[in-house]
Amino acid sequence: MSKRVLIVTGSPRKDGNSDLLCGEFCRGAKDSGNQVETIFLREKHIGHCFACEACVSNGGICVQQDDMAEILAKMVAAEVLVLATPVYFYAMNGQMKTFIDRNIPRYREILDKSVYLVITAADTDKAAIDRTVEEFRGYLSCLTGATEKGIICGTGAWAKGDIRKSQAMSEAYEAGKGIG
Repeated sequence: MSKRVLIVTGSPRKDGNSDLLCGEFCRGAKDSGNQVETIFLREKHIGHCFACEACVSNGGICVQQDDMAEILAKMVAAEVLVLATPVYFYAMNGQMKTFIDRNIPRYREILDKSVYLVITAADTDKAAIDRTVEEFRGYLSCLTGATEKGIICGTGAWAKGDIRKSQAMSEAYEAGKGIG
């Protein structure tokens, strides 16, 4: 049965290592008959959360008029979420963190999602992504019924395209293909 898959990538670098892994995940998911959309945060206007809590009192509507409302609606509708970030200084990058913080207006509506994490790092030691995984898990613990389905970890990927030499490329494809 076809599922709605939403890939959200925080990579600021077009066609960078995170994007390449997301592309392989997308290809695998489409090859299995799923509907896939990719959102590139670098192409969106997303302000930082003001912590004003206006969204709490006005039905989940943020006071900021940016691209976040559209993205949140797509997250609520999706069955599968893929969240991708490069690791910067042993943590998720700022684009992804800002995006997560801006989930506040509707995070209680993001229910029962299967979630895949795509993480790239220049460091060759997989322990370099541990903190980033825990950051994502903190977020996922706030989403009712979220189930972590897999982590695609691309280490040793500093220069644009380095990930092409990694086993993570086939892992991303197979993870996407495994959605059923």
